Amino acid sequence: MDQPDYLQQPPYNQSQEKQRHGCITAWLILMIIANSCIALIYLFASDQLSKQMAGDIPTSMFYVLAFISAMNVVFAVFLIQWKRWGFYGFILNALAGFAINLKMGMDIGSSLFGLVGIGILYAILQIKKNNVSAWEQME
Repeated sequence: MDQPDYLQQPPYNQSQEKQRHGCITAWLILMIIANSCIALIYLFASDQLSKQMAGDIPTSMFYVLAFISAMNVVFAVFLIQWKRWGFYGFILNALAGFAINLKMGMDIGSSLFGLVGIGILYAILQIKKNNVSAWEQME
């Protein structure tokens, strides 16, 4: 008698060495570099950013966004180390960024665009190498 799908063994054997597709590694490294640069921009160019945006945006908002970007770097490093909760950290940061963008006066469409990155990251983590995805191998 066949077992239901949820009782069958996953395709990944825990004793195997974990491997991810090169595209996933490249994406995570790109995320580390981009979020590091964004955090620095928020920290050191907040006055110029505030002038370019409509409304009076307090500098503290840019410090919060810099912190979120720095945490994204940390979460990307944890994803490289096979920690699935790094992905959930990205979700929390994206939701926080969405709320901050709305508070700063961005329209809902532009604010929602930041959430698209979560879908892209999830899709990239599904890329398979040796018939197993990075997502399936994460702890």
